[in-house]
Amino acid sequence: QVQLVESGGGSVQAGGSLRLSCAANGYTPRTVGWFRKAPGKEREGLATIYTGGDPTDYAGSVKGRFTISRDNAKNTVYLQMNSLKPEDTAMYYCAAVFIGGMWYDPGRYKYWGQGTQVTVSS
Repeated sequence: QVQLVESGGGSVQAGGSLRLSCAANGYTPRTVGWFRKAPGKEREGLATIYTGGDPTDYAGSVKGRFTISRDNAKNTVYLQMNSLKPEDTAMYYCAAVFIGGMWYDPGRYKYWGQGTQVTVSS
């Protein structure tokens, strides 16, 4: 059973930074995606990273502000979030076991973490 645990969320003022972590239980996930879900909105794909750390891809809404990376020795994928905006407020999730298709489609991942809340105040 694949288990993913997100951490690193919190409250920050606009312009601030947070680093989210996604730890897999004793398993090195291949393709991993970061998503977020804000109230009243669809789950949004933010970034993806492949097994070797390259290539990566980003949604336009976060490109240039967020950076995805991984440490396979720790079975952990990170999302560094800079220049945060109030509209980045959401529950953030990581997902693994990608079954193919578009990386930003949440339906293409089999396993999800429980999420970590990010709140950005103006």
